[in-house]
Amino acid sequence: MITLIVPCYNEQESLPIFYQEVIKVVQNMNCDYELLFVNDGSKDQTLDILKGLAAGDSHVKYLSFSRNFGKEAAMYAGFCNAHGDYVAVMDADMQDPPSLLPEMLEILENGEYDSIATRRADRSGEPPVRSWFARKFYHIINKISDADIVDGARDFRLMKREMADAIVSMSEYNRFSKGIFGWIGFRTYWLPYENVERVAGETKWNFWKLFKYAIDGIINFSQVPLSIASCFGIFMTFCSFLLLVAIVFRKTVFGDPVAGWASTVCVMIFIGGIQLFCLGIMGQYVAKTYLESKHRPHFIISETNEDDVKRVK
Repeated sequence: MITLIVPCYNEQESLPIFYQEVIKVVQNMNCDYELLFVNDGSKDQTLDILKGLAAGDSHVKYLSFSRNFGKEAAMYAGFCNAHGDYVAVMDADMQDPPSLLPEMLEILENGEYDSIATRRADRSGEPPVRSWFARKFYHIINKISDADIVDGARDFRLMKREMADAIVSMSEYNRFSKGIFGWIGFRTYWLPYENVERVAGETKWNFWKLFKYAIDGIINFSQVPLSIASCFGIFMTFCSFLLLVAIVFRKTVFGDPVAGWASTVCVMIFIGGIQLFCLGIMGQYVAKTYLESKHRPHFIISETNEDDVKRVK
C-alpha cells in the first residue's frame, strides 16, 4: 500500500483538481493506496472539501489541525499516521505532478534505492532574485552541514517504510525536512522534472518566509555560524591588540597623542555592530534550544475521519 501525504493550507481552489488527477494515476498503479490530507488550520473551505472527498471515497483520510502549525508539522503528522508500505509527500497545488508516481514506484521496487526524490530541472517562472538566493542557499548549506540537499530539491518524494520510520524517530521541534531527508541517509535516486506552475490559488511562501526558512535550515543543521562568531571575536581581539601596540609606540617615541575622535567613534560603532551580530547568532541557537526544552507538541489534531490516529505528538 502507498500512503500519499498531502499538506493543505488554504487550497480550496486546487484540491478538487489535484484529487481528480491523483486518482487517475493511483488507480492504475495496481496497488492499494490511501490519500492522507493534512489540513494545516486553513481559513477557507479546505476542510469542508476534504470532508466531502472522504464521504465519497474510503481511500481519503484527513487530519485537521486546531490551528496553523506550518507545513513541517503537517508533514510530520502525516508520517506519524501513515500506514503504507511506501510513503510519499506531495503538495496539493499540482507543482508536484502525480504523473511521476508510477515511474517513482517502478524505480523503488527494483530494490536499488530506498527513496525516490524529485528536483526541478529548471526554475522557469520563478523571479530571478528568488532563484539566485535559492541556488546560493543550497550551495552554502551543503558546504557547512552534513545534510545532503540537491539544488532544486522538492519535498515531493516516495520512500520505503523504513525511511519513513526514521523520519518519525527524529522528533525535534524545529524541523527542516529537506535537511532531515539528507541527514538520515538511505539510498536516494534524484528524478528531475520540468518546473510546473500552481494550478490554482496563490503561493503561501513569499520571499521573507523563504529567507527565514533558509536561516532555520542553516541553524538546525550547522554549527558554522557559531564558529564564525568565534572567529570574529578572535580577529577583533587580535586587531585591537595591534592597535594598542601602535598607540603605545607612537606616544612613547613621538610623544604624539592619538587624534581623531570621528575615526574612534566609527571604530567603536563597527566593533559594537560585530558584537551585536555575534550575539544575534548565539541568540538564534539559544532560542532553538529554548523551544526544544519546552517539549511542546508538533501538532494538535482537532478533527479526523480515522479512529486510530495520533492526535498530539
